[in-house]
Amino acid sequence: MNLQPLLLPSAVIAAFVGLWYVLGSTAGILWTPRALLIAGLLALAGVAGFWTPWGFDVMLVADLVLVLLIWLDATLAQRVAVTREPLPALSVGHRGEVTYRWTNPARRPARLHVREVRPDILGGPQPPRAVRIPPLSTTRERVAVIPRRRGRETGGGEGSAGGGGGAGGFVLDSIGPLGLGRHRVRMALPWDVVVYPPLVSVRLRASVAEALRRRDAGSKPIRRIGEGRLFESLREWVPGDDLRHIDWKATARRAKVITRQYEAERRQQVLLVLDTGRLMTAEVGGVSRLEFVVQAALELAYAAAQHDDNVGIMTFADGVQHFVAPERGRSGVRRVVDVLAEVQPKLVEPDYPGAFRYLAARNRKRALTVLFTDVIDRFASDALVANVATLRPRHLPLAVTLRNPELDAAAARRPASARDAFRKAAAEELLHARDEALGHMRRAGVIVIDVTPERAAQAVVTKYLDLKRRGSL
Repeated sequence: MNLQPLLLPSAVIAAFVGLWYVLGSTAGILWTPRALLIAGLLALAGVAGFWTPWGFDVMLVADLVLVLLIWLDATLAQRVAVTREPLPALSVGHRGEVTYRWTNPARRPARLHVREVRPDILGGPQPPRAVRIPPLSTTRERVAVIPRRRGRETGGGEGSAGGGGGAGGFVLDSIGPLGLGRHRVRMALPWDVVVYPPLVSVRLRASVAEALRRRDAGSKPIRRIGEGRLFESLREWVPGDDLRHIDWKATARRAKVITRQYEAERRQQVLLVLDTGRLMTAEVGGVSRLEFVVQAALELAYAAAQHDDNVGIMTFADGVQHFVAPERGRSGVRRVVDVLAEVQPKLVEPDYPGAFRYLAARNRKRALTVLFTDVIDRFASDALVANVATLRPRHLPLAVTLRNPELDAAAARRPASARDAFRKAAAEELLHARDEALGHMRRAGVIVIDVTPERAAQAVVTKYLDLKRRGSL
């Protein structure tokens, strides 16, 4: 079969299409499936070239016309604008919704093929979707958002539609009126988003705690006279009273020694201290240990707010990362939640001396200081033990340490081989050293809660309520 009649037309078509593809792609002009279907049908005319001398000419002219129509159609495609409405509060594992406003300023409807790029914490690149906008109008599009993990992402600048981090935007294919060509543009629409830890269970438990408080609210509160700092009254001094409480002005007026009497404060300070060093980077069941700490700290913050206590937070690793002084009510909880949303573990050794010096300078009021951390052995934890003990007697230190379930299981498992026996012995030795470090902390006056990560939230809230009930704060 003689293929020479095919060579010249095919070479011309290939060169033209190749040139068009390079220039068209640079200009953002592409074909549509409809154009490809038509091109396939026109290719049938080339088959007629085996029997008629004009078949190849028809195919060449038709393809040239089709390419020009694709180019013209893509040029006539509508240009649109998009904005994002303010985001609602997003939390991990819960479906949210984001609303976009698409504006079409032309007199023809706009047909779009949209590929959205979100930050990694919101899912990254999204499946393509179609959007239609009537002429001279604005369309509101609601799209589901399910965050992958907590954190804060911000970004901006040109070209952010192509990357992760806080970047975001769209790759828009605007289809022309004939449906043959599409004009592709990249639109940057940066995100500024905060994804909070799961809040539903926390709010539910807080509601239950509030209901229990209301149930017990029938009894009249008793004012306790003691070493608090709330002024209650003046009375005549008697032997045994603290000389520091003598009111010298009242004494001068009444010509007898008068002392000030104070009422024990019912509103205490609760300060959450999170160690975000290397031990918090380890995972339990595929989840970072810090995630369990964040959830426990969040539940304790809500419980403290429900009991009218001031709550604050400090996070540190090789340096202090965040510090929020204890505040009352919703504002205090909101600031704590903002910190918990973005705190991340670091593969560094925690600086305990620096952190506790910072804490001593910033928080002088007596507080229940809840330290979320972990210990390995007595020697590795000497800095932690020594510095936690310095909180006494001004503060009430509570250390929440997370056990390693795999280590506990290895120590309890009956060995089936020599290798298992060595593993069991190593696990028992580590647990013994860890218990020795925790015992040293308890002897120094530190309250210690040593629990598995899954039970940390429940255990710390229960201990807090017990301390409140006994008046230990």
